[in-house]
Amino acid sequence: MTALIHVVEDDSDHRHALCDLIEAAGHRAEGFADGRAALAATSRPDLVLTDLRMPGMDGQAVLEAVRDRDPDCPVVMISGHGDLAQAVQAMRAGAEDFLEKPYDGMHLLTVIERCLRTRAARAEIGRLQDQIARAEEGGLLGQSAAITALHARIDALAPTDLDIVITGETGTGKELVARALHAGSARAAGPFVAVNCAALPESLFEIEIFGHVVGAFPGAQDKPGKLEAASGGTLLLDEVEAMPAAIQPKLLRALQERAVERLGENRLIPLDLRIVATSKADLRSLTLDGSFRPDLFYRLAGAEIAVEPLRALGEDIVLLFSHYAGLAAARHGRPPMPLDYALKQRLLRRSWPGNVRELKALAERFALGLDLPEDTVAPVGAPESLADRVAAFEAREIQLALERCRGNTERAAKALGMARRTLNDKISRYGIRS
Repeated sequence: MTALIHVVEDDSDHRHALCDLIEAAGHRAEGFADGRAALAATSRPDLVLTDLRMPGMDGQAVLEAVRDRDPDCPVVMISGHGDLAQAVQAMRAGAEDFLEKPYDGMHLLTVIERCLRTRAARAEIGRLQDQIARAEEGGLLGQSAAITALHARIDALAPTDLDIVITGETGTGKELVARALHAGSARAAGPFVAVNCAALPESLFEIEIFGHVVGAFPGAQDKPGKLEAASGGTLLLDEVEAMPAAIQPKLLRALQERAVERLGENRLIPLDLRIVATSKADLRSLTLDGSFRPDLFYRLAGAEIAVEPLRALGEDIVLLFSHYAGLAAARHGRPPMPLDYALKQRLLRRSWPGNVRELKALAERFALGLDLPEDTVAPVGAPESLADRVAAFEAREIQLALERCRGNTERAAKALGMARRTLNDKISRYGIRS
């Protein structure tokens, strides 16, 4: 990994020697005669190497300023003989390591590589934690056959390097599936770059995807496109069915050659990436009516994943609703609201045209105690089946018995004339809180 390293050293000969050593090891180095100049630089380093004793702003002050600006940036101190106490103080303040003059150049490079690996590991841990949090909040939760099959499909395809097409209705969590594929692949440490094909104007599509160089058009500067930015990782083409027809053959060529040519340049830049495309339409059908190029579809669809709509997930609907409502209640500092049997039944009967996105919005309203739309909670007097009315009556009687017995299920079971195990099963089924 090539890193940018800021070298802060007031001795010009020593500074230049350090920069030469670092660049010989394959990294980029920028030298600064004092801390203020380093902090004023527009570039953002991956690591700072600083002398401890310098006139004006010393290494300790540089350390504190760097830590304030970028807590993840490692700082390595170089101290003279007799500065051990200050070096220890710097380590306590957050310096990653220190070397005492005179030091061995190879040892310095070893320290730099270790610090860079540590930073990369921390970044990866943070990224994975974010992904776990997103998964816990998203539509991949569930125990239904559809969700179990989806997880199995992701687990099977993630380690491969196949390009993948994900289809499903709006709001079913297609991007979450794409992120799960990326997280489970060998490219997990690389970038995950998302492009919403429906949101990009056709006039900007080419330069956003392929990039451009200086002079490609008036005012143009060097800018890598999304294909290039995703190299080493995964590119998500969201709503790929909306990709302009004029762009499709150019993308096909880039995918076939695994190389991209920026606008205004005649040089091919190699690409190493995986493509995941999502579509709310059946791309196979679109190839038949000419809306989408068949050759591009077959290039993208090394494998396919179909994400089931929410209405097909059965009891997982209640699980997801309860989960989202709990998250919303915690976010707004409110106690969680229990779901009664009647609400659960209406959630299961809802068609959910907006899928998980719609469910999340309704769960938020429910957590805040706001009225839900009438198609979620039927108005008073709405007809219900006999089974629904019997179940609602039974749930109310169990709730009353538990209240009378102060939550003691053994006493409540005796009062209701049923086995304790049967009562516990009904409490669980109806979602009753004792």
